[in-house]
Amino acid sequence: MVKNISKTMSIKTREYLDKVRKKTGLSDYNIAKKYDINQSNLSKYNSGKSALSETHAWLFASILGVNPAEVVANTKLEQAKINNNAKKAKFWQEQLENLKNDSEPLKIEIAQINPIVGDLRNNAKQIIDLSNKSFESGTHLLVFPELALCGYPPEDLLLREGFIKQVESQIEVIRKNIPNSMSVIFGTLTKFNEYLYNSAAIVQYGKVRVYHKQCLPNYGVFDEKRYFIAGQTPMVFECQNRRIGIIICEDAWHDEPIRCAVNQGAQTMISINASPFQVGKHKQRLQAIRQQVLEHKIDFIYVNTVGGQDELVFDGGSFVMNNKGALTHQLPFFQTLTHSLNTPLMENNQAPIEKTIYDALVLATQDYVKKNGVFNGAVIGLSGGVDSALTLAIAVDALGSKNVEALMMPYEYTSSMSVEDAKMQASNMRVSYSEINIFPMMSSFNMQLAPLFKGLATDTTEENLQARTRGTLLMAISNKYGKIVLTTCNKSEMSVGYTTLYGDMSGGFAPLKDIAKTMVYRLAKYRNTLGYVIPNRVIEREPSAELAPNQIDQDSLPQYDELDAILGLFIEKKYSVKHIIQQGYNADTVKRVTKMVLNSEYKRRQSAPGPKISQNAFGKERRYPMTSKFQP
Repeated sequence: MVKNISKTMSIKTREYLDKVRKKTGLSDYNIAKKYDINQSNLSKYNSGKSALSETHAWLFASILGVNPAEVVANTKLEQAKINNNAKKAKFWQEQLENLKNDSEPLKIEIAQINPIVGDLRNNAKQIIDLSNKSFESGTHLLVFPELALCGYPPEDLLLREGFIKQVESQIEVIRKNIPNSMSVIFGTLTKFNEYLYNSAAIVQYGKVRVYHKQCLPNYGVFDEKRYFIAGQTPMVFECQNRRIGIIICEDAWHDEPIRCAVNQGAQTMISINASPFQVGKHKQRLQAIRQQVLEHKIDFIYVNTVGGQDELVFDGGSFVMNNKGALTHQLPFFQTLTHSLNTPLMENNQAPIEKTIYDALVLATQDYVKKNGVFNGAVIGLSGGVDSALTLAIAVDALGSKNVEALMMPYEYTSSMSVEDAKMQASNMRVSYSEINIFPMMSSFNMQLAPLFKGLATDTTEENLQARTRGTLLMAISNKYGKIVLTTCNKSEMSVGYTTLYGDMSGGFAPLKDIAKTMVYRLAKYRNTLGYVIPNRVIEREPSAELAPNQIDQDSLPQYDELDAILGLFIEKKYSVKHIIQQGYNADTVKRVTKMVLNSEYKRRQSAPGPKISQNAFGKERRYPMTSKFQP
């Protein structure tokens, strides 16, 4: 039996009001003004003389992101006690118990999607469609990746006011078209007081609240401080009686954002991410999150995007870790899917490095061609060498054999072995194959240039002319048939300039741009384990550009094992020449190789984009001056 009811103060109402103050950062006066609450009522709430009205209970629940029924029941119970109404007090106490007992276990679903940068309507439609589908299966909370609405990275689209307004419009479309009784989290940009934020939008009960990313990466491929302002406030919301904290990508690598959320009662952390792939990255993610989990004793849900975006490729690999640091769910890599955490899933996250890299290259190539929507396929200059052979395999796996064309362009230095092997691979992969002998064109070029070159020895000029003739033919086919030229240059060649500008560098996308020559061989062997398509002779023979009689690459370069080791130390590790020599490498070789790297910067600046897989890739990530006197 309830005793001394009339002396009861409305403690819960005061608690809710205090939480609203902390959540909004507003004074009572500004809360009353912003939410149209009578100042007299607010004073009664603050003093504990009155419980929240039902309308204000729903309002406060919306602001705080908690179940409105729970807030209404709590405040109705308090009002009954204030009014000395034992019967109603008993009723509302029972309702609270029923809410607690009848609450379903929280059902969370991860949406590992592949959004397209700037495709706002279709990205929003995907969020809406997946939300409605998940709702039908009983999902309470659906989580999408970082900047899922606009795609990542939007780069200088963020400097266009029209782009920002369209994003804001689509947020409202999403709000109106997802079920009110489920919760949805998706990454988006938001603008407040002329400042732009990388945000997580939490849609609950028909309302949108946002969390702003607190730690903005500004290194490597990331330029977020160019566009965004860092947030300062943690976000914790309630779903099915579970307190959940939200963070975004880089936040998870720093203690403060997680610590603040935990201090506000977060039992589970959700991190939405657009984390690009590079070799060894997923292991680093697991280590970083495990450290946070063990320190703060929280469950952790990591949701990553998937897909290719220009030079970046996102590997997905979303996962869940319990508060003891054990991995409970591991989603697949390089695949789009939605998955309920009520269902176990443990994808192998220790696949061979060759598989991981190959899958990354295939997805990057596929998305670059398909997302741009300009090309109907690809054309490749097939030389009989391992680089073009691997590029052809990647293209077919990415686009399908019907959409790929191979062109062999022999000259007098091209061996019969190269022609035979090129034909064999094209046949193995069921692609269209053509040959154009460039001898007549080279003869014409040489004849026209003869008066200008009179008295000058034959050198790389004539070799480069062959490559440029082939590049011209490939670009002609690209123009005529609407197929993108995939260049076949690898990272080792690009590093030291062992490529021809406007020749074998011609094209729209370079799948091997960040792949060292030694890795090219490993990937070719790996691809043959999936189905024999690359002739063994291509992999086993001495590498040669076949631009001069009896030519092999090692006429101009060190052995690739040694070259790649030096390049890895100089480019990816950024070590000095002196340090590299101290590791036991020949001093003259190191000096020659590093000089070639620096002297070739102007070539790389004009090269086609290619997917990043290393910790320091050419292009968006590694930005060196073309004109420089620096000696490393």
